[in-house]
Amino acid sequence: MPEIDMTVTAVDGTPLTGTLTLPVGPGPHPAVLLLHGSGPLDRDGNTRKVAMNLGRPLAAALAAEGFAVLRYDRRGARASPGAWRATGFTDHCEDAAAALSALAEHPAVRPDAVGVIGHSEGALHAMSLAARHDVGAVVLLAGYARRGEEALRWQARSIIQGLPAPVRLLRRPLGALGNRVLARIKKTRTDVARIAGFPANARWMRENLAHDTRADLVAIHAPVLAVTGDKDLQVDPADLDEMRRLVPGGAEIHRVPDLTHILRRDPGRHTLRSYRRLLRDPVDPDLVNLITAWLARQLGAAPGQMRAEERTRPS
Repeated sequence: MPEIDMTVTAVDGTPLTGTLTLPVGPGPHPAVLLLHGSGPLDRDGNTRKVAMNLGRPLAAALAAEGFAVLRYDRRGARASPGAWRATGFTDHCEDAAAALSALAEHPAVRPDAVGVIGHSEGALHAMSLAARHDVGAVVLLAGYARRGEEALRWQARSIIQGLPAPVRLLRRPLGALGNRVLARIKKTRTDVARIAGFPANARWMRENLAHDTRADLVAIHAPVLAVTGDKDLQVDPADLDEMRRLVPGGAEIHRVPDLTHILRRDPGRHTLRSYRRLLRDPVDPDLVNLITAWLARQLGAAPGQMRAEERTRPS
């Protein structure tokens, strides 16, 4: 399948470099924008130390279904200029909106059939795009339906439960320390600040803590697929029910057994320490099939394209 370099120009003129994966055959094609999680992530969802490896296999699977797929490097990651620690949560959302517009305007793309997939933080931006822009379908992977501060507190409790017993005994002093850190973050006024002795993206944290995804969910009128694993340590899988309730017309939700926040399955006892082991494996293939088949139904991949479930159905 062909891949071409594509640059998205952000509202402040920053060039965000990316890849547009195209299906074989003449266009224009339905298209999808892929948005990754938190941190200085490149177009495949990777940092120098942690490789999520979500972008390339998902783009390949979608291209096989007749979709064009755009993914790009965040500010300060890989080939995109900028300082990621000085980039706010709202900056990332504005960058995503610029990417969505650029994708819809590309001559190889059908502007009436453009969807968005977001994972983790990317799911929050996908909700915002779907609430404010012309989006044909939206896929939310490991998103949440609450205010950012509430999501962070849930995540902290979830992670502590998976720590060794001696550490769990310290949950109260750790909780008190967490409260002090949050109070310090809220008082900052700069883009970057030292939090607990380390440089941190203070503006991103402030904006994320205050952001409430429920305000976006109630404004979405595109079809929604929301997927969270029942072993997700970073977002509450129970929020799927709230997403279905809030989205006008409802949302299709899937709470996938053994699926983790990093979109791999872990049948054993799952903790943060499992991430390194799980990341050696590819993204869960059943999840990829679910996404591609659902988007094909919503956005109408090219006639004659085999659906993912047909290719994988036992003979």
